[in-house]
Amino acid sequence: MSLIQKIEVLKEEALERLKQTNNAVELNAWRIRYLGKKSQLNDILRSLSTLPLNERKQVGAAANLLKTGLEERLSKKEQAINRKRIESTGEEQLDVSLPGCSLPIGRLHPVTQVIDEMSKIFVSMGFQVVEGPEVEWDYYNFEALNIPREHPARDTMATLWVDYETDGGDRPMLLRTHTSPMQIRVMEKMQPPLRVIVPGKVYRYEATDATHIPMFFQIEGFAVDKNITMAHLKGTLYEFSRRFFGQDRRARFRCDYFPFVEPGVEMAIECAVCKGNGCRLCGSSGWIEILGAGMVHPKVLERVDIDPRVYSGFAFGMGIERVPMLRYGIDDIRLFYSSDLRFLRQF
Repeated sequence: MSLIQKIEVLKEEALERLKQTNNAVELNAWRIRYLGKKSQLNDILRSLSTLPLNERKQVGAAANLLKTGLEERLSKKEQAINRKRIESTGEEQLDVSLPGCSLPIGRLHPVTQVIDEMSKIFVSMGFQVVEGPEVEWDYYNFEALNIPREHPARDTMATLWVDYETDGGDRPMLLRTHTSPMQIRVMEKMQPPLRVIVPGKVYRYEATDATHIPMFFQIEGFAVDKNITMAHLKGTLYEFSRRFFGQDRRARFRCDYFPFVEPGVEMAIECAVCKGNGCRLCGSSGWIEILGAGMVHPKVLERVDIDPRVYSGFAFGMGIERVPMLRYGIDDIRLFYSSDLRFLRQF
């Protein structure tokens, strides 16, 4: 019998026995017998070098074709046996040869993204970023900012108080209502010229609605130096508005009152939802107040031993959540803390 005939007989025998295999053990035995190192087919392939050239080409082609065909049939039979096993047991075993399941990659919260972007804008204008305590002394949160205990401005802050006593005397503490206390803390330790921004959480005891929540983020900024004027304040905030909201968004200043600045102003940005026509978000005014600002009150400078006759300064504070609301037209501040992935994935 020639080698070509042996290959044909081996093919018929292998395929017939493959049909009779019903489990993984039998299939592995079949693989060893017909495709293993000691198989008859492998012996034929090793003997090719002893054959004449013409016969070697013919036998080699037939043997390799058989090997490829048997490997394909083995793979299909293996899949069929596995599928049958899974269907019979109802359980799928782990196949470590398969690629792993990819997990979604996390990302920064949109508020954190905005804080980073805003900080970069102010840092490029010469400001440095500092942080402060969220549980604050009454002195830094109110009194040193020209808001004594009897001042009516305290009533508008809706303060969350923390009881605390030390040294036998009452030293009230609170959850800070704004990040402005860091004005005093920084000026106590550093001398002008100063340019500082303070991002962080603040707390107020108030009802929750589309534009108010009891815990939110605020960024405070102030500058103290010789010959600082209201023009520097407006120029700084207009430049921030231009970089963050774009050239086409309108901004305006109006007079306002804050105990720790004199004079005081508020800055408002054109509503992104209604484009100035009036809607629920802006209270039908077409504008949304974004921050309060003004020139640092002389009494505040005197508190930290900075001579107001030599130095002047400006300060501003804005709610950080309102900034992306204005930029993207978000009509409810509560969406930032709802943990709704449909909303968060947009950022």
